[in-house]
This record gives sequence, structure tokens and C-alpha cells, in this order.
Amino acid sequence: MNKTQRATLNVTETFDPSKRDELILAYAPQIKYIAHRLAMRLPPHVEVDDLISSGVIGLIDAIEKFDPSREIQFKTYAEFRIKGAMLDDLRSQDWIPRSVRQKAAALERTYAEIEQREGRAATNEEVAEALDMTMDAFYDLMSRVKGLSLISIECGDEDNILNRRIFESLSGDPEDNPLSFIKRKELQQIIARNIEALPESEKMVVSLYYYDELTMKEIGKVLSITESRVSQIHTQAMLRLRGKLKKELK
Repeated sequence: MNKTQRATLNVTETFDPSKRDELILAYAPQIKYIAHRLAMRLPPHVEVDDLISSGVIGLIDAIEKFDPSREIQFKTYAEFRIKGAMLDDLRSQDWIPRSVRQKAAALERTYAEIEQREGRAATNEEVAEALDMTMDAFYDLMSRVKGLSLISIECGDEDNILNRRIFESLSGDPEDNPLSFIKRKELQQIIARNIEALPESEKMVVSLYYYDELTMKEIGKVLSITESRVSQIHTQAMLRLRGKLKKELK
């Protein structure tokens, strides 16, 4: 990401609900940034403008519901609401068939089961064999579930314990609620441990995408691979992480 792009993200931390219009203008670049990041891994028929509109609604919701007394920055809360509104809108469109959702869940379980049994990262060949699929069918399925893995890991479906707990722990005051603080620390350790256990290529993509905030295209250039290959690696990492985290957070 270049300096101009990073500067765009440095939106104001000042929160004044009476200046709603100013806040919306200040966060407009961030809303567009989030929308374009989501759209890059979604089917072509998903309109970026629709995501942006949903993001504005999410920001307005954040302005109305934000509690300054909580130990959380408005920027953090606003970004969660913006992204959540976009993903809620995508889910409401129900563009992913139930059969694909079920197969994605099967992929998550299979990755987790093999890795628990073998004590190492499962290979794609092992997962395909366990699911009685050819490699062509396996990669076709990975392509079909990539949008679903994005929605699930970014914000959380109803069964995604991970993200609900992340947000719940962020919204409390660590001093007033030491149990919440401990849970947050434990959750951070669990996530960090599982990311560290990913295969090197997946760990690199996750790091560049979520920590350095590079786009899929930029990551492809850094790693000298195609953008579609980056997307595939990201999907594998998300399925692997979700399978492990579901087991650990039951």
C-alpha cells in the first residue's frame, strides 16, 4: 500500500454525534476502501456502490450507538459496524447456495480433523481424498467458497463464535470487567498460535492482507504469483483457521 492509501485510513478519532455529516465525510474514504477490498473477492454481479451504501448505513448506526465511556476507539467501532453492514447486506442477498455452505463446513471440519490427527498442516491432496473428490473438483469448490470464507471470517455468521467473542471483548472496560480482559488476551493468543501454525505461504498471505493491508493484487506482486493464486491461498487459510478455532472455542 502506498503512502497516499495509508493516509486515507488515518481518519479522525474525534467523536461528536452532533457532527454526523462531518463524520460521514471524514469516513467516506474508509468506507470506499473497505467496499473495494470486499468486492475484489466477490462475484462480479456484486456492485461496489451497493456495498458503499450499506457501509454508510453502518457508519450512521455506529454514530448513534457508540458509547464514549467504553474502552474502545470510535474508529475501531465504526469500522466494525461499516464492514458488518456490508456483510449483512451480502448475506441478505443469499447468493451462496446452501449446498456450497455445507461443503465449506465440510472442508473446515476435514482440515481440522486431519491436522489434529497428524499434528501438522493438512495438504490439499489429503483433504480432497478424505472428501472423496478429485483435485479438479477440490479446486473448483475452493473457488466457489472463497466469498463465503470472506464473509464468515471477516464478520461472522450466526454460528461463528470467534468474531462475536472478539467484538464482545473489545466493547468492555478491562478495569471494570477483568474477566473480559482475560478472555480477550486468551483469544488473541489462540488466534496468534493458529496463524503461526499455518503453512508458510498461507501465513504470509494472511500477514500481508490483514496486517499490512495489501490488496490481493499487491500481494501477488510481492510473492510473484497470480492474484487468483493469492485468493486461493487466502481461502485455504481461512478454512483451516475456522476449522481449528471452532474446535478450540466450543
